[in-house]
Amino acid sequence: MKITRLSVYHVDLPLEHPYWISGGRLKHEVLDATFVKMETDAGLIGWGEGTPWGHTYVPAHGPGIRAGIETMAPFVLGLDPRRVLDVERAMDLALPGHLYAKSPLDMACWDIAGQAAGLPIADLMGGGSRTPRPIASSVGARTVADTRAVIERYRQRGYVAHSVKIGGDVARDIARIRDVEAIRRDGEIVLYDVNRGWSRAQALQVISATQDLTVMFEQPCETLDDIAAISGKHAAPVSVDESLVTLQDAARIARDGLAEVFGIKLNRVGGLTKAARLRDVALAHGIDMFVMATGGTVLADTEALHLAATIPDAHCHAVWACQDMITTEIAGGRGPRNIDGHLHLPESPGLGVHPDEDALGDPVAVYS
Repeated sequence: MKITRLSVYHVDLPLEHPYWISGGRLKHEVLDATFVKMETDAGLIGWGEGTPWGHTYVPAHGPGIRAGIETMAPFVLGLDPRRVLDVERAMDLALPGHLYAKSPLDMACWDIAGQAAGLPIADLMGGGSRTPRPIASSVGARTVADTRAVIERYRQRGYVAHSVKIGGDVARDIARIRDVEAIRRDGEIVLYDVNRGWSRAQALQVISATQDLTVMFEQPCETLDDIAAISGKHAAPVSVDESLVTLQDAARIARDGLAEVFGIKLNRVGGLTKAARLRDVALAHGIDMFVMATGGTVLADTEALHLAATIPDAHCHAVWACQDMITTEIAGGRGPRNIDGHLHLPESPGLGVHPDEDALGDPVAVYS
């Protein structure tokens, strides 16, 4: 089997509500999504999606994905998509770095490999837990009152896990954490996501002021060096996501005890092939995980769900899905959707959901 054609689509995905992170430092209203249709000489077709969270969040952006695919396409065409390691190496040789641009091609390969084997991707990867995974909301609000309103909106949709965005103002962050904890329900999973919004001093101020609550903080500072510098000065559990990009990052975090939880974002780390290695490092060191799409549609959410299903239930806190945050539907309502705040693994071979091509419009590029 060989890859014979790559068709690339660009779709803007408006968010249902304006979204702020890092205390309002970054505002997002529309996501730039790239979809890839991978065709083969065996008649199998795979789909991939890459949707960074805007252009200002981390070093990744929609036009960069499309430019990266243009660079990598000549090296990928003619390869067997079932040999995901061959495709991975070809992409890495053609374009060092730029992992976010490789993720949609990797997803499409896994989609085809699963279809060829007659298995969902998670089963093909050797996992495939059917335990429904809680969906973590993403609460990007500017005030305490707004935070309450957004959490309640997600509760009405059945959500039992919440990623509450903080950072940027010490007093406001302390007040927000205490307010959320005051309304937190039994069994709810709450992660306070700083998105690199604190200095070392600010992190220690907030963590010390809330230590009686025993809450978890995600990416409290900009770099792993910053997180390492404060790690011996507090007892709060820490999750790392923005600073978890490569296998080398995972090895350092595990070796130096910098975090108790990995937040694995599929698009950021380069797709399922590379993410599986981060998962294995975490499991080998007793580190739990959240698995997340960086942003996007049900395709990206489903990819995250497949990886989450390869993690033992006790070590996977939740998945983050973006489909309830956007107003554009590209798959006609198909694929894993929110059921009582959880996603259920699809049983169909491959990814388990494909877009309606009419909803994507004409391709912006075709390589063959």
